[in-house]
Amino acid sequence: MAESNMNPQRLEHLQSVIREDIAAGLYHGAVLKIARGGRVALEVAIGSADAAQTQPLRMDSVFSLFSITKAFTNVLVLRAIEEGRFALTTRISDVVPEFSGGDRGRIEIFHLLSHQSGFPIIFEVKPGMYIDRFEEVFAAVCEVVHPVEPPGERVAYSPLVNHVLLAAAVLKTDPKKRSYRTLVQEEILDPLKMRDTSVGVRADLKPRKVVPDFRGNYPIGHRGHSNLGPNGAFEEEHAEMPWVGIASTVPDLFRFAEMLRQNGTLDGARILSPATLAQARRNWTGEKPNELYALRGKERGWPPYPAYIGLGFSLRGTAMCRHMFGTLASPGTFGNYGAGTTLYWVDPERDITFVCLSAGVMESNANTERFQRLSDIVHSAAE
Repeated sequence: MAESNMNPQRLEHLQSVIREDIAAGLYHGAVLKIARGGRVALEVAIGSADAAQTQPLRMDSVFSLFSITKAFTNVLVLRAIEEGRFALTTRISDVVPEFSGGDRGRIEIFHLLSHQSGFPIIFEVKPGMYIDRFEEVFAAVCEVVHPVEPPGERVAYSPLVNHVLLAAAVLKTDPKKRSYRTLVQEEILDPLKMRDTSVGVRADLKPRKVVPDFRGNYPIGHRGHSNLGPNGAFEEEHAEMPWVGIASTVPDLFRFAEMLRQNGTLDGARILSPATLAQARRNWTGEKPNELYALRGKERGWPPYPAYIGLGFSLRGTAMCRHMFGTLASPGTFGNYGAGTTLYWVDPERDITFVCLSAGVMESNANTERFQRLSDIVHSAAE
């Protein structure tokens, strides 16, 4: 651990804090991997997949990534832009003609990536519908979703719609006419040797899969065609949900994050160009707040703070505010998170990569406080 230039006592303290959280019932368990300059400082599984602590987590435990799935869709979009299939300034209706008419025609790829599309914040398209088949959700979006304000005016995090449309743009312009599952596999997972990651829950991963315990902390259910329960879509083998549907492990997600830390290339596999990542890691939302999290923070009396969103990445920025990447993070720290459980970030100034997948979905504000605390401890461990 000394070779990573991270303080071992601080990292021991990090583990103690997590154990205390688990004992207090805040969540069931967590798997972490932390590195500096690519040198691993900590990799550990703590706690369990369940509240009763009967299913110990392991380093190869498989988790639903939830909205970190969006990061994979974003990478496919950025790759398509690099290939000239469309541009950041392309109107989504020009490549997805099913989604056209009225103010829809003003929305650009840029607006979708930066969550400035003007859509209402919706977690489901039609109440109670099955969500595991992409073509059905896409058809529903085209049928019922319309912007409620001009694009670019406000930042309103899109739980679903933006990434349904972004995935449709990638699929429609793919010269090989591949499925979303095949695109993710061939363009990202295979080159990065992410062998324990899949779109949907691949059959061989099921024995290690952590079934999400939502604990009443999410506004809707997630039904799949196999009727595996109110959140059964996350257990469907053949699900294609480009906004929430990828399953992975901490070691695999760490490889994805390391590729980003190394400007788009890992072990000779070039996924994105440095030019693309330089643009993607800029703050494209200025000082505008994220309307979804401003609304949630109001429940605690928290003042709104800037959204700090790039092209598909969340950024730390400079404001002193509550943030999952920590108050001690450098402003350029970037990454993605998933509902109440999953997080990765890269601090390019300190050269730190952090990945944490946890069991037991937390309420949004409590999750922000949890990850802010853990992230600050990690930043403080840098020598």
